[in-house]
Amino acid sequence: MKTTQRQLSSSFMKLCEQLSSDRNGEDKNRDLEAVFAYMDANRDGRISAEELKKSFKTLGEQVSDEEAEAAIKLSDMDGDGMLDFEEFAQLIKGSDESTEEDKKSKIMEAFRMYIAEGEDCITPRSLKMMLMKLGESRTTDDCIVMIKAFDLNADGVLSFDEFALMMMR
Repeated sequence: MKTTQRQLSSSFMKLCEQLSSDRNGEDKNRDLEAVFAYMDANRDGRISAEELKKSFKTLGEQVSDEEAEAAIKLSDMDGDGMLDFEEFAQLIKGSDESTEEDKKSKIMEAFRMYIAEGEDCITPRSLKMMLMKLGESRTTDDCIVMIKAFDLNADGVLSFDEFALMMMR
């Protein structure tokens, strides 16, 4: 969705805007199918986080493991950890076909991935733990810097509202 688009690279955002522009529906669908086929490197009819990441690399953009995982997670309706064509099309089309409630629910689901049990915000410690689970090793200081970039009230943690604003950018 738009949240995922913000989280990924500017090239992806431009691609999404181009593909979701006011074009003939048939042309738009053909474009989506071509992009999907390109990203589906192993031709299994689904795009994995790794395939998504590699596709961006070929576009000259770096997408972290956690960004690719978040993109998949936010658009994966059947819970298989991958995007089929319909889920991919929904990701590209973004908010055009999603209700505000759907978007908030998906953002909350992503937010919950980053909070520790019993907490109601993303702390440097909980962010570090989630990144480790995703195979991304970061120091606590790195996590503090990441949080500080979106910490609007300067309390050192990300609330759901701060996280949602970050995802919507």
